Amino acid sequence: MGRLASRFAELKARNEGALVAYVTAGDPSIGRSLDVARAIVDSGADILELGVPFSDPVADGPTIQVASQRALEAGTTPRKVLDLVARLREDTQVPVCLLAYGNIVHRYGYARFAADAAAAGVDGVLVCDLPPADDDEWSTSAAGAGIDTIYMVAPTSTTLTLEQVGRRASGFVYCVSRTGTTGTRAELPPDLEQLVRRVRERAAVPVCVGFGISTPDHVRAVCRMADGAIVGSAVVRVVEEHGTSADLPEAVASLCRQLKEATRGGR
Repeated sequence: MGRLASRFAELKARNEGALVAYVTAGDPSIGRSLDVARAIVDSGADILELGVPFSDPVADGPTIQVASQRALEAGTTPRKVLDLVARLREDTQVPVCLLAYGNIVHRYGYARFAADAAAAGVDGVLVCDLPPADDDEWSTSAAGAGIDTIYMVAPTSTTLTLEQVGRRASGFVYCVSRTGTTGTRAELPPDLEQLVRRVRERAAVPVCVGFGISTPDHVRAVCRMADGAIVGSAVVRVVEEHGTSADLPEAVASLCRQLKEATRGGR
C-alpha cells in the first residue's frame, strides 16, 4: 500500500478528513519554499501538494498565477521541484503530490518525469490539463514507476468523463467545487454535495474537494461530504503576504493547524 492509500486509511480509522495543503514550489525561492513545505508538514497537514510553476497556468486564479511567476523568476525548474521533494523525504513520510501542466511533463518526457518523480519520493501527480481520454502515455509511465495518477473532475464533467476517471484514478480524485479558476470564495456552491456523490458512485478511491476552499468552516463542511479538502490560494496568499520575513513558516503553519482541526470529528 502506498503512502496516499495508507494515509486515507489512517484518517478513516480516526474519523478524520484529509487536509491537502497546496503551495507553489519555489515561491518565493526554493530555499524558502522548503521552509514552507516543512511548516505545512509539521503543522499536521495530511498531504502536501506542490505546484510545478508554469508560465501559463490557465486553471489557476490570480493568487497562484502570481506565485508561479515569482517562482519562475526565482529560477525554479521541474528538476529543482523534484530536488525539493527529495530534501523533504530526508525527514518526513507525509504523502507528496505534484500538480503540473501537460506541457511541462511532455517536454520533460513522460517516462523520465515519472521515474525521476518516484526517485525523489513523489506519491502522486495531477496533470491538470491532460484529460483521461488522452493520457495513456503518462498514466502508463506513472503506473510503471509506482506513481498515482490523480484526475480532476468538475461540475461540467460529463458522465463519460466521470466513468473514465472512476476506472483510471489512483490516489484520490480531485473534485473541483465550481467552474472557473482557483481562488478563495465566500461560500461553497449548493450543488457540491451532489457532484461529490456522482463521483463517489463511479470511483473506488477517495474524493477530495478543491477550488474556493479557504476557511475552517469550508473545510468542515467539505469533510462531511468528501474524504478531504484541498486548500491552495489561502495558503499561497500567506506566502505572498509574508514573503521573505522570518515569520513566514509560522504564519503558514498557524493557518494549516486551524484548517486541520476542522477535519476532525463530525464526519
